[in-house]
Amino acid sequence: MREEESRSSVMNPEEFLGLVKQRQSVRNYADRPVEKDKLERCLEAARLAPSACNAQPWTFIVVDDSGMKNRLADLTADRWLPLNHWTKQAPVHVVIVVEPGNLTSRMGAKVKKRNFPWIDVGIAAEHFCLQAAAEGLGTCMLGWFKEDKVRALLNVPEAKRIGLIIPVGYPRDESIRPKKRKRILDVVRWNRYS
Repeated sequence: MREEESRSSVMNPEEFLGLVKQRQSVRNYADRPVEKDKLERCLEAARLAPSACNAQPWTFIVVDDSGMKNRLADLTADRWLPLNHWTKQAPVHVVIVVEPGNLTSRMGAKVKKRNFPWIDVGIAAEHFCLQAAAEGLGTCMLGWFKEDKVRALLNVPEAKRIGLIIPVGYPRDESIRPKKRKRILDVVRWNRYS
């Protein structure tokens, strides 16, 4: 009975779905610092994410020093493609380093031909972003950046991979855009693919 009570008091299903609908990629940030306690709750949410064999294959680097953050932001933009030229607006960037899985995770990855640490990092990143949305913060997951230069800038060992960079800040525009997603009928199958 106690477990049922504690689970039911966490959040009702409609509230969670509302949070999921609220989370969006933000590319325009207000000139306002992010409170450390809010960042710490986002990092805690990411830390608590599930991972294959509980490997927790991640390290989070919080870049909140303005000069360092701007240097990092320059490494997310591309002069040939109009990508990520807005990233300096965000006052904080969180860099997720992909760590090797534990022995069990690595063995399972080899047997099943799946890269579990990369899947795990994606789950942790979404936990971070959902908590950020709950805090009134905006985020955008970036996979486009100059990885070798990011690694050098942040003193990440050469053997490590940078999974994602997440700019974080208060959205300049707080309106929620309609989600452009495939219809549920196009992406859900019951019992078999066809």
